Amino acid sequence: MSDISALEMEICDRLGRLSTLSTPAVRVLRREFSKRIAFLAADTVLQLGYRLLKKENVVPRFFSYELVQHHSGAARSLNTRRLQQLGEGINSWGAVDTFACYLSGPAWRERQVPDSLIARWARSKNRWWRRAGVVSTVPLNNKARGGEGDPLRTLQICKLVVGDSDDMVVKALSWALRELAKRDRQTVETFLSENQTTLAPRVLREVNNKLKTGLKNPKPNSVLDK
Repeated sequence: MSDISALEMEICDRLGRLSTLSTPAVRVLRREFSKRIAFLAADTVLQLGYRLLKKENVVPRFFSYELVQHHSGAARSLNTRRLQQLGEGINSWGAVDTFACYLSGPAWRERQVPDSLIARWARSKNRWWRRAGVVSTVPLNNKARGGEGDPLRTLQICKLVVGDSDDMVVKALSWALRELAKRDRQTVETFLSENQTTLAPRVLREVNNKLKTGLKNPKPNSVLDK
């Protein structure tokens, strides 16, 4: 049996024996395996990730994505083909957001993939790939995720979904603009002004709330509202 097969079987077995698949419990196990595979080749780690993604009934997607994210060689080796493979089958907000925040966004930020790839996702007929394109902007601007601010590339993608009415995409656009607002308030204010007749009410409300109060949905009569 190959080392990768043995790892796959052990991960599935260990996850299957957990009393709960809560994120903290799964993450403890993921950290253990990240240490164990730290010295494996990037291609080996990616192959392990691909195989685990086919075991979604046992292995949460974020486990597979974090294995790749926390292996420096594997993360640096991500390209268009590899991201498409890792993103195959994304069909929920949780799957999309971990994929975009952990893998595609950082790879795009580091220019491992072209702007055209993310733009293609944002124009996809598939709602989940459109969301992935928009959420991929978050790591460009979120400090905790290594972002230093990139209004140009962020708005290039946001402009593609300004009139999108799908709730999953609308929420992603609100998130993207709120993250950018932390870096470049003026640019976001201008974008809202220029697109106020097209943007979904949720986007206008949440982003304006963020600009005015620092909160997406401030509580009525809160101190920040006064």
